Amino acid sequence: MTTPNCPVPHREDELVMMGHGAGGRLTAELLETLVLPALGGPPAGPLEDAALLPGLPDLTVTTDSFVISPLAFPGGDIGSLAVHGTVNDLAMRGALPVALTLSVIAEEGLPLAELRSLLGSAGKAAHEVGVPFLTGDTKVVGHGAADRLFLNTTGIGRRIHGLSPSASRARAGDAVLLSGPIGLHGTAVLSTREGLGFEADIASDTRPLHRLVAALAPYGTHVHTLRDPTRGGLAASLNEIARDSSIGVEIEESALPVPPAVAAACDLLGLDPLIVANEGCLVAFVSPETADGVLAAMRSLPEGSGAVQIGEVAAGPVGRVVLRTLVGARRVVDMPLGEQLPRIC
Repeated sequence: MTTPNCPVPHREDELVMMGHGAGGRLTAELLETLVLPALGGPPAGPLEDAALLPGLPDLTVTTDSFVISPLAFPGGDIGSLAVHGTVNDLAMRGALPVALTLSVIAEEGLPLAELRSLLGSAGKAAHEVGVPFLTGDTKVVGHGAADRLFLNTTGIGRRIHGLSPSASRARAGDAVLLSGPIGLHGTAVLSTREGLGFEADIASDTRPLHRLVAALAPYGTHVHTLRDPTRGGLAASLNEIARDSSIGVEIEESALPVPPAVAAACDLLGLDPLIVANEGCLVAFVSPETADGVLAAMRSLPEGSGAVQIGEVAAGPVGRVVLRTLVGARRVVDMPLGEQLPRIC
């Protein structure tokens, strides 16, 4: 009898598991116990979506790898996703993109027509953002050695004057804002891969967010923290911010923008929308007196038309995220542990 695969096996073998790449607790443990020590120790501050270049504080850099199955899905594909994800990581540090790199790892047997289409999508996405690809690399590996196509990117950005968001800058009393609905990307990818039928009603939200962040520039230092809730979903992002800023966060279930089709898919599959990946929304921690203005700025753009306040920084245990349910009870929103939706970003 075969043993079913489990994202968090009940053993402690020294092996890499799928859950190590899910963006939750196992990812954090891998970084803290293996990756960062091997590379010379942790940075002085929190782990951010993008880093400031030493000696060049106006410039930021980020790098990312994109592995997704299927390669195309409702609303996008691995090509556009690679561009949007890189641009958004720069934006979360208050930076606009100025240059990209793209490295391609293709598996033997991938149809050239498919590769041409996916790379054309990346080129189209970069053109729409207005950022060039400056350099890159191409490798081909043997059949079965990769999941058809992997893309790796690096992005260089220039910080927007007055904005200096960081995962460690959220403060007591801050309003917690969300720019749009959650759960669209993860459920669209999963439904397409597994043939669940939801893809007719759900499309990925993948899109660039740099214009949305630029619209927040007038609020300057009142914009404390920005994060796009990708791997691990909103739950992971809020837990990371609560940890890095040493605060407690309370959100309202009634305020969470979960599309009906996403709610139906999650109910059927036993998933929590809070831990499903997103690729086109951001969470912002801002001074409470500017919350209405920031929401209005977000809603002035298509990518922020559904912006809402979902909670606030509240008194409570440091590093804890709490959800006030529809019936008024409170439950702790933990950092996701294992891998529920592999190959989504």
